[in-house]
Amino acid sequence: MTKPDLLLPGPLMPMIMEQLDAAFTVHKLYEAEDRDALLSEVADKIVAIASGSHVNVDAGLMGRLPNLKIVSNFGVGYDTVDAKWAGEHGIYVTNTPDVLTEEVADTAMALLLMTAREFPASERYLRAGKWPERPYPLTKSTLRGRKLGIFGLGRIGKAIAKRAEGFGLEIAYHNRSKASDAAYPYHDTLEGLAAAVDTLMIVVPGGDATYHAVSTDVLEALGPDGILINIGRGTVVDEIALIKALRDGTIRSAGLDVFEDEPNVPQALIDIDRIVLLPHVGSASVHTRNAMGQLVVDNLLNWKASGKPLTPVSETPLRS
Repeated sequence: MTKPDLLLPGPLMPMIMEQLDAAFTVHKLYEAEDRDALLSEVADKIVAIASGSHVNVDAGLMGRLPNLKIVSNFGVGYDTVDAKWAGEHGIYVTNTPDVLTEEVADTAMALLLMTAREFPASERYLRAGKWPERPYPLTKSTLRGRKLGIFGLGRIGKAIAKRAEGFGLEIAYHNRSKASDAAYPYHDTLEGLAAAVDTLMIVVPGGDATYHAVSTDVLEALGPDGILINIGRGTVVDEIALIKALRDGTIRSAGLDVFEDEPNVPQALIDIDRIVLLPHVGSASVHTRNAMGQLVVDNLLNWKASGKPLTPVSETPLRS
């Protein structure tokens, strides 16, 4: 039986690739010496793409594949895929929601704790042999009495809020619109949310709609005791504005798991010792990444069997 043809623009986890090889005829674009020639050769055959956040699947690529029906994306964020164009051309785009929600929410709270209490800096202090000389200085920040503003009260945002309640934090949020199932105070602007809290948690995806949403004005509204945590996408924060705000004392500190130009982190951020920087590890456990990988495969297998994927994104809803 002939297997459908699938394009793999970049490498994915071995457990994904093994299952794709079993169900599809896989064309590995990233291994081709002449990618343009490979695309020209297989363009009419390709019905599916499996992609990760490190590869752009834009209109230019999809437009070359006249029989493309589905793009299965690894990750809950899919800003590297032109989902709007795909939806307009009858192509499904899927992501991997839910399976990483709890892991990312755990990371978000850990990052907040590490930042507020300076735990990484205090560990470096111990490792440097400074503790016998004098105790690590008392931290100026604490979670006690803090007000947490969540920018993006979706699945992950709500999981973070649930954890934050357990720490006794007051919670407010900003979304594009008010959530019908959330009792927390809602602010219709991000600047308004920042002014009402002293801790701002970024959980929204990247893309044009959120690009540099955390601007100089938002950081100024957050204030000198403010802590910024970004577990969403690096492009949401204007990094130049953030660096200046940290240097000038406009806000107190920041904890970042994502950056504008990953994996490149500005030296100016690295040089600020009181902030916490993680290498995009929000969902990076074997357990969770395997669950995400399986959902990439399951979306493709379900589409292959029934013509419909499991988790299409909002721009490409299921068709009757």
